[in-house]
Amino acid sequence: MLNMVFLTNSWLSSFNQPGLCITVAVLLHYFLLAAFTWMCLESVHFYLALVKVFNVYVPKYILKCCVAGWGIPAIVITIVLIINKDFYGNGSHSEGNPFSNFCWIQENIVFYISVVAYVFVIFLTNTAMFITVLLQIHSVKSRTQKRSRIWKW
Repeated sequence: MLNMVFLTNSWLSSFNQPGLCITVAVLLHYFLLAAFTWMCLESVHFYLALVKVFNVYVPKYILKCCVAGWGIPAIVITIVLIINKDFYGNGSHSEGNPFSNFCWIQENIVFYISVVAYVFVIFLTNTAMFITVLLQIHSVKSRTQKRSRIWKW
């Protein structure tokens, strides 16, 4: 859906309908945040599968992942819309080309908080999960090598 909204964004913005442009910008923002949220959930799943291998039963795991994956971005979008729906709109980059318009976040501070900071937090979480998984794999490998040396004696 992110790709579909992104590819049709410029065409839809050419209709010069503010409501349509706000809707497209909201959808683009939502699906972008949802994609990154699901990426973060994948890293958490990776951590649970490789580090917390035993006793990892989480009741209604898929339901909780779906609520987080689709709900957290919805909360961010709802907050932005509650503050001011006009943060979304049509930004023209070139006056001569009508297809250069793009429906997106118009305020820099909103963009930096609701996109850049959000992606940065997910990047830090993914990096922490990745390092933890690497350390776990390294420690398992070290223990296996020690055991194999002991059995060779």
